Amino acid sequence: MRHFETDPPPNEHRVVGQAVAHDSALLHVSGRAHYVDDRVEPANCLHAYPVLSTIAAGTLVSIDASQALALAGVVRLITAADIPGRHDIGPVFPGDPLLVETEIRYHGQPILLVIAQTYDLARRAAQLVKLEYQTAVPLLDIHQALQDQSFVRPPHRIARGDVDAALSLAAHRLSGQLHLGGQEHFYLEGQVALAIPQDDGAIHLHCSTQHPTEVQHLTAQVLAKPMHAVTVEMRRMGGGFGGKETQAAQWAVLAALAATLTGRAVKIRLARSDDFRITGKRHPFFNTYEVGFDAEGRVSAADIVVNGHCGHSPDLSDAIVDRAMFHADNAYFYDQVRIVGNRCLSNTASNTAFRGFGGPQGMIVAEALMDDIARALGKDPLAVRRANLYQPGRQTTPYGQQVTQFVVAEMIDRLAHDAQYDTRRAAITAFNRNSPIIKRGLALTPVKFGISFTAQHLNQAGALVHVYNDGSIHLNHGGTEMGQGLNTKVAQIVAQVFGVSLDRVAISATRTDKVPNTSPTAASAGTDLNGMAALDAATKIKDRLLDFVAERYHAARDDIEFGADRVTYPGGELSFAELANLAYLQRISLSANGFYATPKIHYDRELGTGRPFFYFSHGVALSEVEIDILTGESSVTQVDLLHDVGHSINPALDIGQIEGGFIQGMGWLTNEELRWNDQGALLSAGPATYKVPAIGDTPTRFSVQLYESANPEVTVFRSKAVGEPPFMLANSVWCALRDALASLTDYRYAPPLDPPATPEKILQAVTVARHWQKQNQQERRDD
Repeated sequence: MRHFETDPPPNEHRVVGQAVAHDSALLHVSGRAHYVDDRVEPANCLHAYPVLSTIAAGTLVSIDASQALALAGVVRLITAADIPGRHDIGPVFPGDPLLVETEIRYHGQPILLVIAQTYDLARRAAQLVKLEYQTAVPLLDIHQALQDQSFVRPPHRIARGDVDAALSLAAHRLSGQLHLGGQEHFYLEGQVALAIPQDDGAIHLHCSTQHPTEVQHLTAQVLAKPMHAVTVEMRRMGGGFGGKETQAAQWAVLAALAATLTGRAVKIRLARSDDFRITGKRHPFFNTYEVGFDAEGRVSAADIVVNGHCGHSPDLSDAIVDRAMFHADNAYFYDQVRIVGNRCLSNTASNTAFRGFGGPQGMIVAEALMDDIARALGKDPLAVRRANLYQPGRQTTPYGQQVTQFVVAEMIDRLAHDAQYDTRRAAITAFNRNSPIIKRGLALTPVKFGISFTAQHLNQAGALVHVYNDGSIHLNHGGTEMGQGLNTKVAQIVAQVFGVSLDRVAISATRTDKVPNTSPTAASAGTDLNGMAALDAATKIKDRLLDFVAERYHAARDDIEFGADRVTYPGGELSFAELANLAYLQRISLSANGFYATPKIHYDRELGTGRPFFYFSHGVALSEVEIDILTGESSVTQVDLLHDVGHSINPALDIGQIEGGFIQGMGWLTNEELRWNDQGALLSAGPATYKVPAIGDTPTRFSVQLYESANPEVTVFRSKAVGEPPFMLANSVWCALRDALASLTDYRYAPPLDPPATPEKILQAVTVARHWQKQNQQERRDD
């Protein structure tokens, strides 16, 4: 087995661990970064635009495109009948037709494609196509889907012990339910693709995708070509957040189909409003829970059901609902536990991956439980959380994985001390007692997030490294850059291996003809996977150089050091560039491909047990909020975050991810509200009706600290993933809002508050809290 330099370097040469700027930072802020839509279009490039369904369910009866075809500059239409190969582009399970054949499954479903000489003409022509339908009643409500047992995939169940018996014996019991809203990805760069036919019949695709290999695979199948006839290239995305993991494929495949049929380059770019309507979102969920607990608030039994609102097809819903189930414990041990996950079908766009991939929808159940238990017992919610944390002797998850790293308790203690939790808790309680309109809330919540793809085969990556004879280095890997700084981190890893400065390493666009069979950049595993693959490739070359120097200069390998752009050995040294040129002259190979597959992970779906995650990433958040009980308006006034990144590859990028993830999570829980009408049409189809957090929503005081702890598992330089886990630190905002509302009941009851906690929902919760308090006071008088 190859030896990897997985521990932080002991010498003075440190590229890994440095706060280096994102490799495209200046390009981003100056507007010089090139995205797919910025590429110079080939000569005679055509433009395509889809014709969309205006009903959510029914059958397509006829198409009248005469007016569209009469427009000068409209080249042709493409329908399902023009597809030479596979019609279904479902990423895992079938159910996603490229274009409608007869059945219409959701409002906005692409029916056909208009090809024209300009973008504006293609859009205008698409509006002129007349469609005739036989309509059906759409299924839009998750409760109706549950009643009808209408699922895109079968239910799944994990359990331990006799939950029903434990509930019946519990000293205290309570139950609850939670409706969770979806979330629009709101990437700055929308769905876009450019397909260029090659002279040998092949297709070269530029598209904004998190999964180039999947786009390659589906394009080849639709065109009935081998995969080698399709090359997918992706330099950078203007954001993805999961929305381009599977759902970028349709537009790339359509562009490739159009280019093949016309023999000319074809570009597709969705207008923002259509991007909103057509593409799936974060899955809305409806969750229920019943819990038994003792006088200290320690959970003895938990019965949890998570119901994902999946849309019309499976897409990635099976794995997303699985992850919601896996994270319904968060950082807490449930002695006896049963967790059931349902995947509900509806006539809406198929919901898809989104940062956290179901984890947030499961984890928030655990936080709701802790708050509800605390209110029922009259305890501080933080005390109940501490009582239920995983610890030695209480370390087995509901799915059988052992939690072997216990840092959450120490992280809670550190943050509570540094951010003065006890003092602020007392001050807020006193403030609320004397403030009739403005109420404040405080909550400290943990995160334990599993790192790995839940689909085992995706936990692999490849990389390609070239050292040129001038000492410069070329790097290519299978990950995709969407603004998170993956390329910078992987370049730092390669520079560290060779002991050179970062500016010697250049990264080229992700391409399926350089690194094949890649996994999506998702599941927070971009650096874990591609960084290790690059480390493997660079180490292979370094091993050859070590052997060469050892033989040429009669030195022991252990006495040779790479650092500060030089290579030293007993009795001499030479620059890295000199060594590279010398090795080239001696015919030493200076190129290598690398590969990495995550070890140890497995999951038996039939038994509902295994080790689906390589390790866990942790975080702790303390949020303080204010609400106006007359208007329902809320604000987040102070946030303190402590996040576990292992040994950070790049602290600046990690802090940026933590800040961005938290704000995005805060948006999901507070103000990002999706609305559909009763016919299944999305009403919140643009920034005028769908509000993401703005700069003014940033907490006045926003502190982020990194918790340094070596990853106990062998990861690249003992780092930990950072992309998704910070999103769930925002649970503390939702819990703080409930804490503020609980002040209306002397902290004995927190009213239901379904995210997003809009002003309307906060006002409803205020009414419920006042009613509870009035009823409770009447009962005490009666007693």
